[in-house]
Amino acid sequence: MKSKVAIIRTSPETVLSDYHRVMNLAGYQDTLSKDKDTALKINISWHFFFPGSSTTPWQLDGVIRAMKKDGYDPNRIYGCHNRTVVIDSHLGERENKQINVINNHGLRNNHLYESNDWINIKDAVGDLTSKFLCLNEVYPDGFMIPRSFIGKNIIHLPTIKTHVFTTTTGAMKNAFGGLLNEKRHWTHPVIHETLVDLLMIQKKIHSGVFAVMDGTFAGDGPGPRCMVPYVKNVLLASSDQVAIDAVAAKLMGFDPLKDIKFIRLAHDLGLGCGDPRDIEIVGDVDAGKENWHFVGPYKKMTFASRMQHKIYWGPLRKPLEWSLKTILAPWAYIASVIYHDSFWYPTHQKLVHDILHSEWGRLFMNWEAKQLPPDDLKTKGWNDVGEVPLKIKAEGMKLFMRSLKILGTCIKEAPEFEARKRRLNNTGGSK
Repeated sequence: MKSKVAIIRTSPETVLSDYHRVMNLAGYQDTLSKDKDTALKINISWHFFFPGSSTTPWQLDGVIRAMKKDGYDPNRIYGCHNRTVVIDSHLGERENKQINVINNHGLRNNHLYESNDWINIKDAVGDLTSKFLCLNEVYPDGFMIPRSFIGKNIIHLPTIKTHVFTTTTGAMKNAFGGLLNEKRHWTHPVIHETLVDLLMIQKKIHSGVFAVMDGTFAGDGPGPRCMVPYVKNVLLASSDQVAIDAVAAKLMGFDPLKDIKFIRLAHDLGLGCGDPRDIEIVGDVDAGKENWHFVGPYKKMTFASRMQHKIYWGPLRKPLEWSLKTILAPWAYIASVIYHDSFWYPTHQKLVHDILHSEWGRLFMNWEAKQLPPDDLKTKGWNDVGEVPLKIKAEGMKLFMRSLKILGTCIKEAPEFEARKRRLNNTGGSK
């Protein structure tokens, strides 16, 4: 059978019913058993709100309401988050209003990194490790994955956007944080191969894997943070993680097999279909034929993205990459927070303010007032998304001060320091 990707056009007036429609067009009920717990893998690419960067509240809300409408037990549905050294997931779920949705529906909310229930990869997948393209070399002693994922369904909730390391990012990249606990940056030089290995793991450990991708906003440029956001009004869904990423890449204007290495590798290994010619598009077929002509992440790179490329693939690799595997690694986290949170975001607020005048922006701004009761499974969406405040406050200094707090948390929770604390605790404090 051909891989299937559902795509439909949407608007705030119909977005909730559209999520139900796109998920069923893609056959999610055939993929996700009602007898299993289902993790909703929420994407937070930036703890601040930036259009196109992270899971939208209507995306999360639409998926939950669709599942409840189709008879899935809410007690078996839960949100889950990963940690990165430069992203505060607790701040992110508040700023992106994801926690509003989780709390409104009364769901469990699991910050994976706060649990001690992790299992060694070899114990989790056995001989599958012999097929890995790169992870055995990156982690010679193995690595840990969440035990809670084993035997459970997972729905990935990415957005349509570009990425400085992988050209585009979507369903396959969304597994990156959830499956790798610490020292994920070690994989950046082989990031494409890593995503393929992680897809192998997902197929082994999960009872069902599905993706629902939001394209109400889409981001172009050196993502997943410093992008130019656009309103695109499409939703995608599929049980084939390779296929949905391929269709999203094609929408953005890329050739999936030629331009996106992780799609090509996964396609060649038979882990999914990366060739749009062999993917069945259902729903609003004409929407799948669009070409947004995104320029991608490399033509207008930021200072930070240029430095990242030089460190992982360029002339700075030999002088600096070694430090990222030692107690010195937090220098890179500090540099990232200072650039992105203290400088770039406060000085690019016009990008955010301009798009907040769109219907989706107004819905986001007024989400607390517009959120529907959790048992309302009939309302299709929002005919009235509310107004934009007469004047959106300039918050440059406030954002800068908040970035300093994030910087402190970043240093305090750096995995290198946490690992050292664990070693000291295990030896009674001796050095």
